[in-house]
Amino acid sequence: MDGFTPLSATLGGVMIGAAAALFLLLNGRIAGISGILGGLLAPPSRETGWRAAFLAGLVLAPLVYAGFGGSLPPVTVDASFPLLVVAGLLVGFGARLGAGCTSGHGVCGIGRGSPRSLAATGTFMAVAILTVFVTRHLLGA
Repeated sequence: MDGFTPLSATLGGVMIGAAAALFLLLNGRIAGISGILGGLLAPPSRETGWRAAFLAGLVLAPLVYAGFGGSLPPVTVDASFPLLVVAGLLVGFGARLGAGCTSGHGVCGIGRGSPRSLAATGTFMAVAILTVFVTRHLLGA
């Protein structure tokens, strides 16, 4: 959190919210990453193109930003590869179980006033807080 400023955080939040709202208005779809990826992994359909473009944009946007001279923060991962695999599988399982992820429920669902998304996001946050507390304070990791 070295470069945090309330202004940049607010601007980022406004940009994410505006993008999600435009995506819903122009495409009639929720910008939930797990649903977009899940639809891309399903048998081919006429929706494959926009899903691939959306996910490619998520990966390529930081590279384009860096290409124009922007500085990206260093990424350090202090976990082992097996732990990352297990964590990824748990997150994927949770997203399927919760019928969506934090982008679908937390950004789009809450913005639409969905009670289900409010409950899902509250659950996501409570489990995340509990996980950090247990791993850092009880297990000392």
